[in-house]
Amino acid sequence: MALQTLNPHPGPASVSPTTGPLPRRGPPQPHLHLPPRRRLAGCARPRAVAVAVSGAVNEARRRPPPEGGEGKETDLATLGNLCVDVVLSVPQLPPEPRDERKAYMERLAASPPDQKFWEAGGNCNLAFAAARLGLRCSTLGHVGEEIYGKFLLDVLEAEGISVVGMLENTDATACRQAYETLLCWVLVDPFQKHGFCSRADFSEEPAFSWIRKLPADIRTAIHCSKILFCNGYAFDEFSPDVIASSIDCAIDAGTSVFFDPGPRGQSLLHGTLDEQRALEHALKLSDVLLLTSDEAESLTEMRNPIQAGQELLKRGIRTKWVVIKMGSKGSVMITKNTVSCAPSFKINVVDTVGCGDSFTAAIAFGFLHNLPAVHTLTLANAVGAATATGCGAGRNVAHLDKVLELLREANINEEDTAWSELIDGSSLSPEVSVLSRTAINGFSEPLVHIPICTVVSDLLPMFEAVSERSTVQA
Repeated sequence: MALQTLNPHPGPASVSPTTGPLPRRGPPQPHLHLPPRRRLAGCARPRAVAVAVSGAVNEARRRPPPEGGEGKETDLATLGNLCVDVVLSVPQLPPEPRDERKAYMERLAASPPDQKFWEAGGNCNLAFAAARLGLRCSTLGHVGEEIYGKFLLDVLEAEGISVVGMLENTDATACRQAYETLLCWVLVDPFQKHGFCSRADFSEEPAFSWIRKLPADIRTAIHCSKILFCNGYAFDEFSPDVIASSIDCAIDAGTSVFFDPGPRGQSLLHGTLDEQRALEHALKLSDVLLLTSDEAESLTEMRNPIQAGQELLKRGIRTKWVVIKMGSKGSVMITKNTVSCAPSFKINVVDTVGCGDSFTAAIAFGFLHNLPAVHTLTLANAVGAATATGCGAGRNVAHLDKVLELLREANINEEDTAWSELIDGSSLSPEVSVLSRTAINGFSEPLVHIPICTVVSDLLPMFEAVSERSTVQA
């Protein structure tokens, strides 16, 4: 079967693996001069600051500093899911039956494409998008010593992202393949539908089952991070005990936990007892949960995404935000006292791979910088949309200039009826706000409309200076 690459990378990506580190794509990203972040542990507790939005919405986003874990140098650390994507355009997606899919993948692997067709995948997408917003990022996971691993390390280094490996306490008798960097075949059919294949799909054990406990270097990295991000795909690589230990380590260190169960959430819910316990552990102890509306429904059996978010918030012990991704409609954030909605930006969609990861990067930015909920969702929608206008993920995720362009245009999809129906179908919340083109006044109006011009005028100064310096350096 003849295969063509969806988005071959000329230049840096096609360099021989024996050459030096890959150059950064685009102009260098200078350090962002941003408003104060959340205070670190050990600092005096700040007073709650009410942020006035359009004279109608007051949101206090400050929280008590965590205990311990002073001197956190990293904003965001991702756990596992480090892989090299091989993005291919194929006549049709792989068949559903397991044996046929495995044979399909083995045929692909028998003649791997040139390096210019490789791309950093998995949690690298999130790290790239976050770094381009000015966050300091690290990735925690296993990368092999073969050419794929070298490629991945070079790409991450070129983007200014550190890597902390997990080779401590390994089993020397494990087979060679168990130590290799994970490959994920990203397959795209003529209708732009995606299929994914990796060796982790065909193993009863996690890909890196030889990692028995959390290595000391990983614990140190978690202690030095403000946020630990984990998603359901981590269960394809690590044992449930290792994942639960990572969350416990973060909590002990005063590191906030972000968890996105992703498509794996449903299978974990009905998986082994250990998987079920680890999933419940993550859902209850995370500070921020991120899910699609379908994933939220599968975990709560509630079709209304706001109701589902409120249920997850109620079940949580530490949960502060539940963020529901609603695709082309936009996104919703549910907190203890508020529901906030932001419609999506109008764009010409090219490729949706990496949009959810890019979206999460902006949620992390908003969390760390105490942004109001509507501001955070607006930025996240813009970053996700900026990625959707490009082709493929990895280093093709949102660049800051495109994000700023979308924010300045402020061209959002407005469907008040759809938001009203969602809110009417959920339990009452003390405060419901919706991003809108204009402010709408009137006591009969059930929603508080936040004008996008106000939100954009608050967001742009945080990023425009760095964008201008990037242009001059380019």
